[in-house]
Amino acid sequence: MKLNSEQLRDLAVGAAFLGTGGGGNPYVGRVMVQQCLDEGLSVEIVDPKDIDDDMLVIPTAMMGAPTVLVEKIPSGQEAIFSLQRLERHLGRKAGATMPIEIGGINSTIPLLVGARLGLPIVDADGMGRAFPFLEMETFGVYGISGSPMAISDEYGDCALIEAVDNRQMEWLARAVAIRMGGCAYIAEYAMSGADVKRTAVPNTLTLAIRIGEVLRRARVEHRNPIDALLGFLPSTLYRYGRVIYAGKMIDVQRETKAGFAMGRARIEGLAPFSSVMEIEIQNENLVARVDGAVKAIVPDLICIMNTETAEPITSEDLRYGQRVTVLAVSVPEIMRTPEALKVFGPSCFGLKEPFTSIEEIG
Repeated sequence: MKLNSEQLRDLAVGAAFLGTGGGGNPYVGRVMVQQCLDEGLSVEIVDPKDIDDDMLVIPTAMMGAPTVLVEKIPSGQEAIFSLQRLERHLGRKAGATMPIEIGGINSTIPLLVGARLGLPIVDADGMGRAFPFLEMETFGVYGISGSPMAISDEYGDCALIEAVDNRQMEWLARAVAIRMGGCAYIAEYAMSGADVKRTAVPNTLTLAIRIGEVLRRARVEHRNPIDALLGFLPSTLYRYGRVIYAGKMIDVQRETKAGFAMGRARIEGLAPFSSVMEIEIQNENLVARVDGAVKAIVPDLICIMNTETAEPITSEDLRYGQRVTVLAVSVPEIMRTPEALKVFGPSCFGLKEPFTSIEEIG
């Protein structure tokens, strides 16, 4: 599949939705990829089923606080530096790149790398959403080492990290990203095509495109975009979704701390909802509660959308007074196994509540 400009716009919207508030501003990445298309470069997305088992695939991404990205615009070369540095270290050329997560700018960074280097981009990722920590990958859950990894900034500085495990890799890389200004660009989880097929959440790039398309077409046809999206989800790996709240944003607390965007949002309910919903944020929306009762919790998606436009709202764009609708969406089963919940379930974020699926919460 050769990506065109309309699909790129749809992808940015769908990735912002799947990013559950995190992953970085998709607009920045979309503009950089559009520049590649305007230059006549090609963005080729390939199904994981169609790649060779022995192909070397090197995922690329941004890491750090999404709030920093608003002011610290990338040059577009950083992730390329990282991939090339990792290639030199491994002594092999990558046959493809891919996202580590499908949220926000990290859905587009691999597209930029692929276009500039002439590499295909595998239609899959390692989170099925966005998570704040590098070890929170289905790749790692099912046995892939994240390191060696390379991390670069806009000045051409590059560090190579070899860690004893994926959690230590995150800890070390986070310190480097902070030194690089709060966000940096990485290449990690180098793996074979066979490992991609075994460990990745498949077809999430094309899913993001379809989500953006569903929302866009519903607006054009004067249908309710959120209803259209909820009607589409059962045909995907994200089989279930529903509206869990709607109201007015009455408070947003947000700070950049230790390389993350930390905070909470409070939403005053509008009929038929009452009381106040509180959403805890660490780059992404982690848990939504009303009067202390959990309405959705990580790893299931908690997506805040503009009620009037049905545009997903990332954490750095939350503002007082916004009219919002909050959706909860189930994640693929590969992300709900006991092994997966040990890596990115609620306890991994310091939350006391156990994981309960949104189907069970009802």
